[in-house]
Amino acid sequence: MLKNLFFGISFLLAATSLQAQVYGTRNGVIHFVSKTPLENIEATNSQVNAVMDFNEKKIAFSLLMKGFLFERDLQQQHFNENYAESDKFPKSNFNGSIIGDVDVKKDGTYNVKVKGMLTIHGVSQLIETPATIQVNGNKVIGKCTFNVKPEDYKISIPSVVRDKIAKEVQIQVQIDANFIK
Repeated sequence: MLKNLFFGISFLLAATSLQAQVYGTRNGVIHFVSKTPLENIEATNSQVNAVMDFNEKKIAFSLLMKGFLFERDLQQQHFNENYAESDKFPKSNFNGSIIGDVDVKKDGTYNVKVKGMLTIHGVSQLIETPATIQVNGNKVIGKCTFNVKPEDYKISIPSVVRDKIAKEVQIQVQIDANFIK
C-alpha cells in the first residue's frame, strides 16, 4: 500500500514536471527576403501560431499565407494570386523536432538544430537548420534563418519577372512563446 502511494505521488510529480515545458504563441513572426540586383522583396507575417514542447522536443507552426504584408500592395497581390496561390493553398506549416538540449528551468541561450517538414504551396520538404532558443523566465524565444527555393515548392516564376525574384529566398523565424503548461 505504501509502495503504491509512493509510486502514485512520484508519478504525479513527474507528470507535473513533464507538463511544465510547453510554450506557445499566436503572434510568432516569419519574415522573408528575396534579394536580387534588380529588386529586393520583403514581407512579414506576425500572425504565426507556434508551439514548442520541450519534453517531446517537438516544434510546430502554422500560418495563413495571406498574413504576409508587403511594402507595396502590388507585390502582395502578385504574391497571393500568382506565386503562393493563397486561395488554393491558404496555409503553410512546419512540424519538426528540436535537436539538442534546452533546460527551460534555467535562463540562457541554447544552440540547437530544428529538423522537420516545411509545407508551402501544398509541397512538403525536409528542412534542417541551426536555431537558438533563449529562455527567460516563463518565456522562450526561438530563432532561425534558412533558405528555400521557390521551385522546390512548385512555385512558378514567370520569365518576365524571373530576374526580380531570388532563386533562394531567405526565411527568418522568430517565435516569442509563453508558458502554456
